[in-house]
Amino acid sequence: MIAESPLLTRADKPGKRISFALAISVHLLLAAFLFYGVRWQTKATNVVEVELVLAAPEPAVVAPPAPVAVPPAPTVEPPPPPKPDIAIKEKEKPKPPPKVEPPRPRVDPVQEQIKREMEQLTQRKNMDNAEREVAQKQAAQAKAAHDKAIADYMSRIRGKIRGNIVVPPEIKGNPEAVFDVTQLPSGEIVTVRLKRSSGHATLDAAIERAILKSNPLPKPQQADLFERSLELRFKPLDD
Repeated sequence: MIAESPLLTRADKPGKRISFALAISVHLLLAAFLFYGVRWQTKATNVVEVELVLAAPEPAVVAPPAPVAVPPAPTVEPPPPPKPDIAIKEKEKPKPPPKVEPPRPRVDPVQEQIKREMEQLTQRKNMDNAEREVAQKQAAQAKAAHDKAIADYMSRIRGKIRGNIVVPPEIKGNPEAVFDVTQLPSGEIVTVRLKRSSGHATLDAAIERAILKSNPLPKPQQADLFERSLELRFKPLDD
């Protein structure tokens, strides 16, 4: 061992003590490790008998087949459910209560008789009015036809007389002369009378001579159109 140097002071002694303690601790740990290591190896050298048994071969692991892709089945829509029979399943509506007719008013036989008579009277009046209208229409048509026949008859008489008038040259304007003539059913003239003068004596005389010269006068086509007395008007310039 190395001797301590006399040059070290007392102040260095505590550090040496710590180093010495650490060295002792390390040596103790090393001795313990060696001791337990040798003991463990001695126990491990014991003979151990082992019975070998032939193990059965493990079955080969067969990999499962790969799944085959199956196309999805076509989607089939189920048919629509049948519509419920509304007429059957619908709840029956409650029947309305029977209508109660109000009591009829009491009928008075006298009033009913008066009502029927009034209705008959109204119908009769309507029928009379309709018949009257028809009669008036027929009468108007008959009168129109009669007037037309008379006008044709008088036109033929005036035409015959006018064809025999010789108008004097001194007559100015278109004066009118009126004559009353009486005749027989045969058209034979009985009398000729001046009813209103034209203001010209020569014209009045010329018209009178023409009337007498036209004897007999034309007869009507129907006997009921005959007129015994005729009023004839003449103007020299009229056709």
